[in-house]
Amino acid sequence: MRLSVVSWNVNSVRLRMEQIAKFLNSIDADVICLQEIKCQEHEFPRQAFADIGFPYIHIAGQKGWHGVAIASRYPFEANELLPFCRRGEARVQAIVVSGVEIWNFYIPAGGDVPDRAANDKFDHKLEFYERVSAHLKTRNKDHPLLICGDLNIAPGEFDVWSHRQMLKIVSHTPQEIDAFGEFITSGELYDPFRDAYPVPEKIFTWWSYRAADFRKSNRGLRLDHILLNPALKARTTGDITAKIHDWVREWERPSDHAPIQVEFTI
Repeated sequence: MRLSVVSWNVNSVRLRMEQIAKFLNSIDADVICLQEIKCQEHEFPRQAFADIGFPYIHIAGQKGWHGVAIASRYPFEANELLPFCRRGEARVQAIVVSGVEIWNFYIPAGGDVPDRAANDKFDHKLEFYERVSAHLKTRNKDHPLLICGDLNIAPGEFDVWSHRQMLKIVSHTPQEIDAFGEFITSGELYDPFRDAYPVPEKIFTWWSYRAADFRKSNRGLRLDHILLNPALKARTTGDITAKIHDWVREWERPSDHAPIQVEFTI
């Protein structure tokens, strides 16, 4: 069975439903994991997703802020909400589809000051990572798992437009890079994007709205990720493909994030 998973911080699902439909009609995907939907469950445009072939929907919404949702062509089972966010914000959800558990995350951005004592938002972000890493260490690693979402850390030197200049900026500070590394190690997670786009190629999924021409300035960050655990990777046959659809960022009034996609056969 082929499984194609998209992750996209859409920065308001209702505002960008037309773009989501246009995008999904232009690619071949089975599951789309959305972040920052910015709506409550009853406000989510369910029918619009059903109309384009994604009738199975799981929503963790919140009024005006945050929020994650998963839409699928295939039926799935919703899992218990994982207690990684100490504030109880709508940032986490889990499903099982075709025997694969999928976690969809919108991890806190962390504010502007990279100091846990001075900035509670930064502390919240790092604690979120610590909770996930602790859970991954105890989780049964024989169960296939895919983790995706806006993880709000660009972990590598070639995941940022300037490694030197970004080391003091939240999203690429040494503390965050270490937290991301611990997260990867705890789950023994595989990053298919670095096989698809080998180092030293710079790859980004986010560009600031401040740039009039995001391609010309190209001051991007790779904040969005899709990761596979060893049990899932072992179940795949053939190639695992990974794509960053940065062309979507060229559309009028786009999200500041581009959708990313991983496809494999199990």
